[in-house]
Amino acid sequence: MKKQLSMIMVLLMTTFIGFGIIIPVLPAVVSPFHLGMMLAVYSAASFMMSPVWGALSDRFGRRPVIIAGIFGFGVSFFLFAIAGGNLGLMYVSRVLGGLFSGAVTSCAVAYVADITTEENRTKGMGLVGMSIGLGFIFGPGIGGLLSRFGYDVPFFAASGLAFVMMLTAFLYLGESLPQEKRTRRREAKPSRWTAFTGPLKYLYILGFFVSFTLAELETTLQYFQMARFNATPADIGFMLTVSGIVGAAIQGGVVRKYVKKGGEHKVILYGLVLSAAGFFLLLLSENLLTATVYLTVFAAGNALIRPCVTSLISQKTTVGQGTAAGLSSSMDSLGRITGPLLGSGMLQLQIYLPFIIGGLLSLAAIGLLYRYIASDRETSLSY
Repeated sequence: MKKQLSMIMVLLMTTFIGFGIIIPVLPAVVSPFHLGMMLAVYSAASFMMSPVWGALSDRFGRRPVIIAGIFGFGVSFFLFAIAGGNLGLMYVSRVLGGLFSGAVTSCAVAYVADITTEENRTKGMGLVGMSIGLGFIFGPGIGGLLSRFGYDVPFFAASGLAFVMMLTAFLYLGESLPQEKRTRRREAKPSRWTAFTGPLKYLYILGFFVSFTLAELETTLQYFQMARFNATPADIGFMLTVSGIVGAAIQGGVVRKYVKKGGEHKVILYGLVLSAAGFFLLLLSENLLTATVYLTVFAAGNALIRPCVTSLISQKTTVGQGTAAGLSSSMDSLGRITGPLLGSGMLQLQIYLPFIIGGLLSLAAIGLLYRYIASDRETSLSY
């Protein structure tokens, strides 16, 4: 089991390093409008296909679906690398990447669920999240450095890395789902929207706000910093790496400590205030140092919010963990679809507008938190 889990961790981390490599480069090769559209269609394609990949893995096994997903990732990066400014091919690349992304992430989660017991499953899922997070931390920095040799180089590198991982999975990744446990068709499951009820609906909306503002920031950050101090992809890669390390440290230390003590409400409040402060401070950035510090303030807030919202939902849900997780994932996807579209639109109206709106939405989300607390208290008193 340890060998299989280690293999999944390596595959996920390396795949998402490849994904992160392209993040600081995209804004340098397309306009804000097209970046917003590409990010949105990627998330929309992923949103639609993730359940399909899950069903296929239930029927044919996890291993072939994971390998197919990594292969699709590699092809999508290669198409973008050879696009040479052809917008049509770039869009095909992003749609293809979105279609195959769910095959990697959702099936990796299912793989870990297959090989772990109920007692150590939480630890296994935590390692999955850590592996993806590490990929996102180091990928942008590597991409920023590679961009100095040409904007197509990071995409070729990501493609090559994906194909190496595909070959590694083909040779060394065993199947986790025995033939006798596979299903011809999935059992009917309750709609994920049955979880959108009672006090928890405020947390789901809050989760949407958090994903929306993060996606909005990712879409507009580099264009804004290019206007402020001529930021390069290497600069943005450095900023994202530093802020990612700080966010990971906070999730591994501060959040874990306070969640154990039942202090999620307070941590979410601090996170929303920090996120709003990060948005407003970014408006004042003048150079790489100040921009990195201000982005880190935002990242710290985001790192405080997400795991605490997830923890509260998992503790309070009455419809089952799978249904609750499905709705959380849907709200996250909806935020990642709409955030880039509105972010790029606001950027073209006024360069400061995405950050002002992002800060105001973070503050407005405090109202959702207090509405949840009040509603949860009323529900508890009624029993």
